[in-house]
Amino acid sequence: MKIAVITGASSGMGRDFAKKIESDFTLDEIWLIARRKERLLELSKELKTKTRILSIDLTTREAIEEYKTLLSETKPDVEILVNAAGFGVFGAFEKNDEKQSEIILLNDKALVDVTYTTLPYMKSGSSIINLGSNSSWQPVPYIAVYGASKAFVLSFSRALSMELKPRGIKVLCVCPGWIKTEFFDRAVHDDTIVYYDRFYESKDVVDRAMKDLKKGKLVSILGFPVRMQVRLIKFLPVKLVMKIWCKQQKKPV
Repeated sequence: MKIAVITGASSGMGRDFAKKIESDFTLDEIWLIARRKERLLELSKELKTKTRILSIDLTTREAIEEYKTLLSETKPDVEILVNAAGFGVFGAFEKNDEKQSEIILLNDKALVDVTYTTLPYMKSGSSIINLGSNSSWQPVPYIAVYGASKAFVLSFSRALSMELKPRGIKVLCVCPGWIKTEFFDRAVHDDTIVYYDRFYESKDVVDRAMKDLKKGKLVSILGFPVRMQVRLIKFLPVKLVMKIWCKQQKKPV
């Protein structure tokens, strides 16, 4: 049985990846993973491929064990794994609450746990897509934990791609700029972040990612301005990059 596994499938990029993967792959099932069961049910009705809904909280050990047991019982061939589950919180580190630790649990630990649990069921030709961010490339004051969590995703994805190359398994890290999704409903709770240079559509980011996956790229970045920004960051001192960001957000430097 050939399947795709998509975490964070209830909204945003996870939802769009499910639709795009269905059009690009011939699969027996698509496994949709997220906490909001009603959203997964809605998505399953939009897909023609048979779906399996896992309404679980990936930050818990129980959820990972449930997923591991399901894999063991069904023994599928996982054609593609998309780790799209994640969230962020904007604001000064010292003024935010325990949600910052939850960011690490979902964006990093859950991603690692799901990937590790899935790999025994992947073969040559399989693929892993991890959702990074434009924040992956630099320290981001006032989004400090989220940015650091996405830096981890980028570093982990690059290293894993080299380890899995002999097995013929591709690993792609998607590092988009600002995207119009429900991410902001949870991330924004005050006016800490005031400057957004440009927004991209989730569907366009996903389309670009799937093209880059076929090309065997390690990183996917939509938009010439974002790609130029990433290149520039590599040559500028870290302190200067952070000062520019803080000035854009009208913060003291």
